[in-house]
Amino acid sequence: MIDRLTLTNFKAFQHAEIPLGPLTLLTGLNSSGKSTVMQALALLHQSDRSGDLTNTVLHFAYAVREATDPGGLLLNGELVSLGTGQDVLHEDFTGEEPQITLALSEGPYRYSWTVGYEPEQNLLPMISVRLPLMEEGANAPRSTADTSPGYFGRGFQYLHADRITPAERYPRDHQVAIGRGFLGVRGEHTVNFLRHHARDEVPDGPLRHPRAESALLLDQVAAWIGELCPGVNLEAAPIEGTDTVRLSYGFGDALTATRRRRPTNVGFGLTYALPIVVACLTARPSGLVLLENPEAHLHPQGQTKMAQLAASAAAQGAQLVVETHSDHVLNGMRLAVKQGLLTPEQAVVHFFRSTNGSGVEVITPHIDEDGQLDQWPKGFFDELENTLVQLLD
Repeated sequence: MIDRLTLTNFKAFQHAEIPLGPLTLLTGLNSSGKSTVMQALALLHQSDRSGDLTNTVLHFAYAVREATDPGGLLLNGELVSLGTGQDVLHEDFTGEEPQITLALSEGPYRYSWTVGYEPEQNLLPMISVRLPLMEEGANAPRSTADTSPGYFGRGFQYLHADRITPAERYPRDHQVAIGRGFLGVRGEHTVNFLRHHARDEVPDGPLRHPRAESALLLDQVAAWIGELCPGVNLEAAPIEGTDTVRLSYGFGDALTATRRRRPTNVGFGLTYALPIVVACLTARPSGLVLLENPEAHLHPQGQTKMAQLAASAAAQGAQLVVETHSDHVLNGMRLAVKQGLLTPEQAVVHFFRSTNGSGVEVITPHIDEDGQLDQWPKGFFDELENTLVQLLD
């Protein structure tokens, strides 16, 4: 599990060390640096999948230099499209040369990648690498398992704020949804994933909904979606002769069931929330799940339930980093701590605030065992209070 992310000269940050917990909320005004944190984690994963970080290990750690590309950070790919070097270098970079460093810690292990600046390139060349467990006087790590963080393996999900909308059909890509278990950055492979894994069981623990018909994934998804819309159930089926699948919703029990409805006839909320629910229910221990705005298109009660679901996934061993503008998500996280689902140490909140010039200030209010925060900095979910003061004036 990632304990700390360090960013140097990357986008909004000249230098920042950002602690992460099993469940971390990133909050703050628009364009204050929250997305930069998500993008840094996704960028490393993207570069690893492309092979560029693997080349880095060969080139630097094992001194394999003949015809070996030193690799680097791939700025544009499946997860993020960040542009070119001039788009990601902090405008007031620190140091004599314009270089970017991304580093993270997993317990006693620290990984660090430093790339050079190429203003018009989208693959920034690697300059240096730091890997854990280096033998004294040796060039290579003690084992290949030490050359990359754990979250580079299966179990990684990244869901953008711009997710799938209600549609007649969704893609059926076996390699992505089944082979890799990836839902897609817009959740576009969720329906096919759910079709294939419908009869998998959700492990016993906080994630298993107590009122679901069974432990099967499809029933568990329906139960959690039912927190947003009571009595809903889902079906995912292939459309024969095409590379697509169909999603439909039903409402009511066996006696009051309605005819099945297309997603286009039930509004945005359920379909927009579906990838979030599936990502949390299938999150693996030590897997990393990045969620942008899980509250989108949900009423306040649903937003609080989303926080409960994310906290349940964290309590069951996954790591989640959630970018949110919702005080209901924050309060749902606080309730999870008060109710004992998470310890105060497992729930981390960061508030990002732009400073004068191009800097970013990161404030970290701490949650105690009663769910209370030790500080409420200006701009931190205080709009309700500000508005009420004006209304009562």
